[in-house]
Amino acid sequence: QVQLVESGGGLVQAGGSLRLSCTASGRNFSRYAMGWFRQAPGKEREFVAAINYGGGTTWYADSAKGRFTISRDNAKNTVYLQMNSLKPEDTAVYYCGGSRNGVVRAYDYDYWGQGTQVSVSS
Repeated sequence: QVQLVESGGGLVQAGGSLRLSCTASGRNFSRYAMGWFRQAPGKEREFVAAINYGGGTTWYADSAKGRFTISRDNAKNTVYLQMNSLKPEDTAVYYCGGSRNGVVRAYDYDYWGQGTQVSVSS
């Protein structure tokens, strides 16, 4: 089956920006909705953003609206998360996942990447 690999995390100051990438192996990438979740220490994995299989519809958590943008390039088997105006509370491991059904609950996802660390200093 497919594998997902995230990249682009790092340490930034509050107010800064990062662009996360998630590249998939396999040839059926375009059939899946893709989402970004994050998990901070001691917390549950929470929904951040998702995009449908064609890239024309997006969903965002309230915490991400107005600051984060999800996009995908099916020709490159890649989904992105542009994160602007970062806050310390955005600090977490960010995971990408693929879903054939719903997008806002972790259990909707069929597969996950290994995660990439995002740390935002105050």
